[in-house]
Amino acid sequence: MGRDRVWLSGWRPYALLAALCFALYLPGIAAIPPLDRDEARFAQASRQMLETGDFLRIRFQDEARNKKPAGIYWLQAASVAAFSTPDSNAIWPYRLPSIIGALGAVLLTFALGGALFAREAEGPPPRKSALLAAVLLGSAVVLVAEAHIAKTDAALLAAVVAAQGALGLIYTRARAGRPVAPVLAALFWIATIAAILLKGPVGPAIAALTLVTLSVADRDWRWLRGLYPVAGVIFVALAIVPWIVAMERATEGAFLAGSLGEDFWSKLIGAQESHGAPPLAYLLLAIATFWPGSLLLVPALAHAWRRRMLPAERFLLAWLVPAWIVLELLPTKLPHYVLPLYPALALLAGAALAEGARAAAPLWLRYTDIAAKGLWAVVTLALASVLILLPIRFGEALNVAGIIGAAAMLVLATALFYRWPRPPFAAAAIVTLCAAFVIPAETAVLPGLDRLWLSRSAAALIAEHPPAVGAPLIAIGYGEPSLVFLLGGHVRLAVPDAAAEILGGGGAALVSTRDDAMFRQSLGGRGLTAQKLGAVAGFDYSNGKRMELTLYNVRHAE
Repeated sequence: MGRDRVWLSGWRPYALLAALCFALYLPGIAAIPPLDRDEARFAQASRQMLETGDFLRIRFQDEARNKKPAGIYWLQAASVAAFSTPDSNAIWPYRLPSIIGALGAVLLTFALGGALFAREAEGPPPRKSALLAAVLLGSAVVLVAEAHIAKTDAALLAAVVAAQGALGLIYTRARAGRPVAPVLAALFWIATIAAILLKGPVGPAIAALTLVTLSVADRDWRWLRGLYPVAGVIFVALAIVPWIVAMERATEGAFLAGSLGEDFWSKLIGAQESHGAPPLAYLLLAIATFWPGSLLLVPALAHAWRRRMLPAERFLLAWLVPAWIVLELLPTKLPHYVLPLYPALALLAGAALAEGARAAAPLWLRYTDIAAKGLWAVVTLALASVLILLPIRFGEALNVAGIIGAAAMLVLATALFYRWPRPPFAAAAIVTLCAAFVIPAETAVLPGLDRLWLSRSAAALIAEHPPAVGAPLIAIGYGEPSLVFLLGGHVRLAVPDAAAEILGGGGAALVSTRDDAMFRQSLGGRGLTAQKLGAVAGFDYSNGKRMELTLYNVRHAE
């Protein structure tokens, strides 16, 4: 207990959590190539903002991207301006806002948990439960993945935790009859503005579901006075409306139609881009996305439900359950959509772990826990297999680091599965299990999958045979955004006939095997010829097809 107090006091837990996050999030940030399709689109659009100086219109090459607000593009552009240049094809500066967002979410979860659970005199120290919760969130495989991807969700998570944390403290203090400091309301509304600028209505929707659920369950709306709702709504409007007006003018009215109409509304009424799944899919996916902390899933929920009348657990359940039900009912489903709910799940799991809770009774709950742990074991075996099988399938041979990581995973998982240690050691075992998978995957396995990174191979081939200065470079039959980003945006995507017309004065063409014959025929009709400079082959994971790309130098036939 004395050692616990030392580690839980002052700045030490924050430093420990930061070290944990950096150990899991930094490896691979530069070595893993830009991913298709969202990450490369976000990064290229942020680069074009810097190149053009236009921070209102969001564009991927000549295509308008009005699906998301500009917040993440501004953050990425600021990161590139501080640490790199738009001319560089390095992806890591664009990923820094995601790493900072993930780190911020973990630290805020710890701070929130320490404040929420401080209402009990008995039981484990509040900071102990909070530290365990932050460890579980920080090592969740979905957050580790999002920290490595240059897009919205990790940064959004930090904004949601800040807003929900302020809301939770307002609620619990009002329930306890304690005064509510206005600074909490200010934090809530500022974090809400940040969430809107990052991903539109997602953050406010979670907050609205939480406060409505609590007010209806308690039959009491008076606690909402601590939010200063009228002043808060006016503050949000003053911050957001000028930006919306500027965006609408810059895009000639296309921004709201694209972000709220085409993107947000279409996800509510249909399975957008074939990302559909039936209800309860997220519950099953949680075993994988919250792994390795998902081993505690059933005990966490059972422990929380038994304590549902206590203000902290009541708030966390109101954060978690209604929004989860809504997401289960939506036809469009992607694994990261439930990420803003995982801090609540982590805090519930941390409290259950700190108090040694078990899903022991009733009998059906025990069987549910056994089934969940069985699925957890399957997920663990699958992830360990990935470290071994991916290098065989898409690399050159077996990867030693992958084999060592897989072996360590199996040893640690077996120890956790059959002999559950005391809370601090359980948390350490969970983090080590995550690291045994993540670090080999990020540093050795994923960067070495040459046949999977087709754009990287194509960009390297073009670097060996660059087109003449001022000559066009055309990609035909392969238009993944990662290729556009790795070529600095200096490539045009076209069909064979249009490409031949563009290349009338000479240039270079990267052509897929499927379009090769038609491209050559189009060249011949215009008195052009193609000289083969090289070829690369691989697997386009975005469409699930094997592809071979040939690089040609196009000139007039002699």
